[in-house]
Amino acid sequence: MAAATPTERPHFPRRAVITGGMPYGNKNLHFGHIGGVFVPADFFARFLRDRIGAKNVLFVSGTDCYGSPIMEGHRKRVAAGYTGSIVDYVRENHDAQKAALDAYGISLDLFAGSGLEPAARFHEELTAALITRLHDRGYLHKLSTKQFFDVQAQQFLNGRQVMGQCPVRGCKSEKAYADECDLGHQFDPEELIRPVSQLTGTTPELRPVDNWYFDLPAFKEELEALMDEWDLDPQVRPIVTKTVRESLVAPVIYVQGKFREQYEAARASLPGHQLHEAEGNQQSFSLEFAGWEERDLARERLEEAGVRFRTGKTLLPFRITGNIDWGVAAPDLEDASGLTVWCWPESLWAPISFTQAALAESPEGSWSSHDWRDWWCADDARVYQFIGQDNIYFYCVAQPALWKALDWNLFQDTPVANYHILFMNKKASSSGAIKPPMAAELLDHYTAEQLRCHWLSLGLDQKAVSFSPKAFDTSVSHKDKKTGEEILVRDDPRVVDPALKESAFLVNIFNRLARSCFYGAQNVCGGKMPSMDADDTVLEACTRATLDFERCAHGFDAHSALAVAEEFARMANKRWGDESKAAKGDDDAYEHALANAFAALRTTTLLMHAATPRGCELICEHLGFDPEVFFSWEHAFETPFRLAESLGESPSEHALKELPPRFDFFERHESQTR
Repeated sequence: MAAATPTERPHFPRRAVITGGMPYGNKNLHFGHIGGVFVPADFFARFLRDRIGAKNVLFVSGTDCYGSPIMEGHRKRVAAGYTGSIVDYVRENHDAQKAALDAYGISLDLFAGSGLEPAARFHEELTAALITRLHDRGYLHKLSTKQFFDVQAQQFLNGRQVMGQCPVRGCKSEKAYADECDLGHQFDPEELIRPVSQLTGTTPELRPVDNWYFDLPAFKEELEALMDEWDLDPQVRPIVTKTVRESLVAPVIYVQGKFREQYEAARASLPGHQLHEAEGNQQSFSLEFAGWEERDLARERLEEAGVRFRTGKTLLPFRITGNIDWGVAAPDLEDASGLTVWCWPESLWAPISFTQAALAESPEGSWSSHDWRDWWCADDARVYQFIGQDNIYFYCVAQPALWKALDWNLFQDTPVANYHILFMNKKASSSGAIKPPMAAELLDHYTAEQLRCHWLSLGLDQKAVSFSPKAFDTSVSHKDKKTGEEILVRDDPRVVDPALKESAFLVNIFNRLARSCFYGAQNVCGGKMPSMDADDTVLEACTRATLDFERCAHGFDAHSALAVAEEFARMANKRWGDESKAAKGDDDAYEHALANAFAALRTTTLLMHAATPRGCELICEHLGFDPEVFFSWEHAFETPFRLAESLGESPSEHALKELPPRFDFFERHESQTR
């Protein structure tokens, strides 16, 4: 990999907010939450703290406390004997989520809850101000839409209490709720195919309700212009603009050819439209309309004519309010009162609430600014939102339009969308047929740093990748020749664990380099650093690796960044082996080899800090440097020799912390040593 020159180095903002996806408050975290979103976000947050200063980086996330999934989860728990309130239920799940994040070293400055203090009051105030402003600026419209009503239970159903088949053309999801499927497609409740009430198992009725909707279609041109900008932005992944553009198309209805006669009979009653005949092997012709209102009127007329159809993706008014009890109170507007906010919109501005709470809860001087606008509105700041691909519609379609409508000088965030992380080559879901292991379960078999490196190396920026930990692989490896018994993969010692691929670098290469340095210095340098600096060729290699790593990290390419660090460390280990062997019996030559090894150790430790913070901070501790200085990129190109000099020390007098015999900076899990 070619080294970047100083003039080609990427630009970083003065301040940055990093957000991780908000897990629902009805469950603990499975491996997908941690490995697919939080670990990549943490890697970038830790890198940025080193790169631009810890006071200039805010890493926030929190539990999504409100909405129908939480209500439904609490209802089921109560039916099973749970006696706690819905707040108790959410808080218990929030605490469990926080414990899981802590166990994996996710360095959030605040993991809050949209309905829990200290963030709740900020979230309520921001929600009221934001919705009022959207209304005052003419972007909220009250629409009468239909909501499912369970006749047998005599109650309206929230979004998660209805299940059916997604009506969006091309989607095969059988797990669609009242107005969105599990793949993120949006639709109107009346479009849901074969709806079933989850309360009684009956088919619910649709009854009219009034709610506030954001005029999302009004921002089509702005979204198209933003996609053109993002196409040219190397930090925005192609899947983002591809997914967004799928919604920036004219409203279309697809009609199966067998209903052509009924369509022709109703054609004159439909709003103006263009008819596109089926092409190739297509089974449906399509009707293209000028706007969503014309399309919806056509849907009614086609239904009356007995025509079956499906709709395509397009921009639709974005629902802001609902009528469920468990939600942030919406401000009373005009004659509409007593409404709550739909959980998806308020989760889009929750990171601002969390930022406000984090700044307010910290002592003055903890951050470079305690004004949230300096983080979300300033020209020299950026917000990086790490999300899964299912959430692109909300964060990259609805949110940019909302920000534009508010006119609060909120800049458009940089979305970092990862593909799905699969489990044993299949998509897993805690509410689906294939259950993913919970994040805490994995730590019974692997260390957090082993898993962090493995997940970062999967390359989720490029494609969906399977996580296949051997400890959870219950597929059959082979049959025992003597007994005929089936041997599972997890029990077969001959099968290599894919989840430990990156661990070999940590427990072997990186450990060996670090131990060689410290034990060598204890034997030859009296526990002090070598008295000379590294060779120019070594310094050049350190600089090249540092610049290459920086460029990869700037592009959120953790896979390539770790590959840079690993390749560099392997070469350093080889150099150490060759030089130390040649220097046998010559203490001066051996000390010279140590100087080269220490320079390489310093660079490897700096680069790996964002991925394996615990082990790298142990190395820093034994090197005898203040971690704020050692990991700061202001000193990124300084060897330990030069770093000591810049701190006013004599390098040959700089004492190292003694390393006990057979010490490991990076350990195997105890289950792997049996």
